[in-house]
Amino acid sequence: MAVMVDNYVAGTLLAFLLGFVVVYILRRKTTAEKDERGEGRAEGGGFDEIRNDCVRSSTDGEVRPEGGPETDVVIVGAGVAGAALAHTLGKEGRRVHVIERDLTEPDRIVGELLQPGGYLKLIELGLQDCVEEIDAQRVLGYALFKDGRNTRLSYPLEKFHSDVAGRSFHNGRFIQRMRDKAATLPNVRLEQGTVTSLLEENGIIKGVQYKTKTGEEIRSYAPLTIVCDGCFSNLRRSLCKPMVDVPSCFVGLVLENCNLPFPNHGHVILADPSPILFYPISSTEIRCLVDVPGKKIPSIANGELANYLKTAVAPQVPPELHKAFLAAIDKGNIRTMPNRSMPAAPYPTPGALLMGDAFNMRHPLTGGGMTVALSDIVVLRDLLKPLRDLNDSASLCKYLESFYTLRKPVASTINTLAGALYKVFCASPDQARKEMREACFDYLSLGGVCSTGPVALLSGLNPRPLSLVLHFFAVAIYGVGRLLIPFPSPKRLWIGARLISGASGIIFPIIKAEGVRQMFFPATVPAYYRAPPVE
Repeated sequence: MAVMVDNYVAGTLLAFLLGFVVVYILRRKTTAEKDERGEGRAEGGGFDEIRNDCVRSSTDGEVRPEGGPETDVVIVGAGVAGAALAHTLGKEGRRVHVIERDLTEPDRIVGELLQPGGYLKLIELGLQDCVEEIDAQRVLGYALFKDGRNTRLSYPLEKFHSDVAGRSFHNGRFIQRMRDKAATLPNVRLEQGTVTSLLEENGIIKGVQYKTKTGEEIRSYAPLTIVCDGCFSNLRRSLCKPMVDVPSCFVGLVLENCNLPFPNHGHVILADPSPILFYPISSTEIRCLVDVPGKKIPSIANGELANYLKTAVAPQVPPELHKAFLAAIDKGNIRTMPNRSMPAAPYPTPGALLMGDAFNMRHPLTGGGMTVALSDIVVLRDLLKPLRDLNDSASLCKYLESFYTLRKPVASTINTLAGALYKVFCASPDQARKEMREACFDYLSLGGVCSTGPVALLSGLNPRPLSLVLHFFAVAIYGVGRLLIPFPSPKRLWIGARLISGASGIIFPIIKAEGVRQMFFPATVPAYYRAPPVE
C-alpha cells in the first residue's frame, strides 16, 4: 500500500509539473493573441458601451451633500453576502446603507447547504445564531451512490468543537435571520429599492442611484460601494467583463414523509446523464435537485418535465426515496434554476467592489457558494479594519487589490473542485470518461486519506489548491492502475493515456481561469504584501 501511495504521489507530481508547462504555454499564447487584437479595458469599446448603461455621472442635476457622505459603505443587495457583510461592517463601526430589491423572505432552491468551513466563517463573523430557530439540520458528510452501490464520506471534524458541522436549511429563513440581525445595529440601514446605476465622478464610483418602492429616484453616496446583487447582477458589467457559463439547470422538488438512507448526510446519485442531489432542509422536508445538462429543460407547462422526471430520473432514485419522489412530482411544485459558473475577473475600480455571486460563481453541485462568500467577507473585514477613512479612493482601490489574491486559497479550491467534480460525475459515452467516473467513486470508497482528503477540500476545511490537484491526479492514476491490472493490453494502455489526457483537460482550464500564479504562488503577487494606505 505504501509503495502504491508513493507511486501515486510521484506520478501526480510529474503530471502536475507537465500541466504547469502546458498552462504556461497556453497563457503566453492567449496573452499574445489579446495583444494582437488590442483587447483590454482601455481599448475595449464594446465593454465601455455596456458599462455606460449602468454607470452615470453623479454631478448631473443634483448637488452633492455638503461635508461628505453620511454613509461609509453602500451595499447593493441583501442576500447571504450582502446581509452578512452589512452586519460585519456595522459591527466594525461603519455606517452602512443596504439597498435590496425585495426585503420579503426569498424562496430559492439553492443556497440551502452550508459546508462546515462556511459554518466556521459564520462563527468568526458572529453570525452562528442565524442558523438557530429556523429548523436547520446538521450535516455530517455525504453518501455517494452509483449503480446500486454506495459509500459514506464523513467530514473530518474530529479536531473541532462538537457544534461544528454542515448546516442545511430553507435559504430564505437563513437570509431573513441575517437581515434582522444586521438591522438591529443602529448604524446599519436596510432599505427596499431597486438600484438602477452606479454613480461615477472622474472615474471614481461615488455611490448609487436607486428607485424606492414608491417610484422615487434617489441617490446614495458613500466612499465605498459594494455590489452583492446576486447571480443575475446587472451592475457587474460596470466592474468586470463577465464570462458566465451555464453548464446545466437544477430542477428542484421537496420530498415529504420519507427518510434519507443516511441521516444527516447529503446524498449524491451518480445518475445518467448527470447527478441527483438529496439533502434535508428541515426536520420534515428533503430537497431534491435533479441536474439537467444544457441551458434548456423540458417544458413544465405541457408536462414534458414531469414525464422526464418519472421515466428517466425516478428509476435511478434510491428505493427509500422513490415513492416520495413520485409524490413530489405529482404535487406539481417543480422549480428550476440555471446553474451558472463565472470566474472572478474584476477590473479594480476606485470606490467600488464586487462580492458574492455577482463577483464569482461555480457549479452548485458541491454547495460551496456560501462558504466562498463568507470567507471573502472575513478577508475584506480584516483588510478594512485598520482604515478609519475610506475617502482616498485611489489608495483604497490599490490596497484592495490584495483582496483578490488573499481570497484565492479558499475560493479557488472550492471553485476548481466544483467544476472538476461536475464534469467527472456526469455520464459520458467516452470509455476514458467512464473509467474516470468509476475510478473517482472507487477512490473515495477506499477510506482513509483517499476519502477524508477530498471531503476536507469540498467542505472548506482544507483550502489548499495543491492538495486538490494531487488528489485529482491520484484518482486519474488510480484509474489507470485499474486498467493495467492484471494485463496492460494495447487497448487498455490507450484508454489509460486518454484518461490522463481527459483529466488534464478537465482541471487545467479551470485552474487557468482561476489564475495559476494567484492560486499556487500568491506570495509572488505584489498586492499580497500591500500595506494599508497612510491616513
